[in-house]
Amino acid sequence: MSLFAGLLAADPVPPGDLLVLSRETLVASPLDETFAFFADAGNLQRLTPTWLHFSIRTPMPITMREGLEIEYQIRLYGVPIPWRTRIDVWEPGRRFVDRQVTGPYRWWHHEHRFEATPDGTRVIDRVQFAPRAAWLTRDLVRRDLERIFTYRQETIRSILG
Repeated sequence: MSLFAGLLAADPVPPGDLLVLSRETLVASPLDETFAFFADAGNLQRLTPTWLHFSIRTPMPITMREGLEIEYQIRLYGVPIPWRTRIDVWEPGRRFVDRQVTGPYRWWHHEHRFEATPDGTRVIDRVQFAPRAAWLTRDLVRRDLERIFTYRQETIRSILG
């Protein structure tokens, strides 16, 4: 592991000062199609705002499964940051959980849940996170995540109806 990656290692356990972001999006697409869209790691780039300059570094195609680690890179305020997540939970058609191994947060745990509804699928995102240097960055990071997830919701609706 490089020194830079070592500095970006996530905490081994969740810290006590976690923040939570929750969002729900209802789409017209049926559950199986909606889950299949999210199971394709390549679609993550479509759901990420361009201002993050997000790119997947893991060779494609990626077969999602528990234990899989995926390498990305983002650019925050002009600074390239490697990001690696691990799929801790993989329950096709129901949910999956990714957790940051290295990257911009002290802690990142993102649960994606999917529920069939009479009109399509409810997509539920719940992120527990702890920014680095939270005393300084907390409000900025929360604002940026709100922007990212607003973009994500709008994009999901436009793609999946």
